[in-house]
Amino acid sequence: MSDIVTIAGSPSLESRSSILLSYLGKLVENEGLSVKNISVLDVDPAVLINAQVHHPSVVEITENIQKAKGVIISSPVYKAAYSGVLKALLDLLPQDIFKGKPVYPLMVGGSKSHLLAIDFSLKPLLATLHAQTILRGVYLTDAQIEKSNLLKPIIDSELEERVNQQLHQLVKISKKLEGN
Repeated sequence: MSDIVTIAGSPSLESRSSILLSYLGKLVENEGLSVKNISVLDVDPAVLINAQVHHPSVVEITENIQKAKGVIISSPVYKAAYSGVLKALLDLLPQDIFKGKPVYPLMVGGSKSHLLAIDFSLKPLLATLHAQTILRGVYLTDAQIEKSNLLKPIIDSELEERVNQQLHQLVKISKKLEGN
């Protein structure tokens, strides 16, 4: 069992949202919690398109999320919302997959014009999946993430502080759940 599950919603291995998620996963591990990384790329596209909810990869993802104490989910912004492939994956999971769990949403977009995508697209989806606590989350632009610096990809120190504050909140809530 992992304490925290990360869910990468980008269909690209080297996306900024995936790099950000990897960075946060390492910070979580530094806090003494274990991390399981999940990506939309872990599921064969045919499984997603054909809605094969009982496929072994979907069952494994479901079990990993159900056993976790908290979730960090990231997505690039496509057409003012989360990625379609992320939605396809989440559609295969149980309706209450995030029940009893804090969820930390992150989105990365090309410009500030999609700043509200996190509030108007991703958070309502997480609420539909019964997330116990949906953290405020953070929206970042492509220009604020340096893809070549995996150890510290967030360029702006003030933004990095906001990202880390949310992460510490997730860790704190998750550790409280550990005691229950």
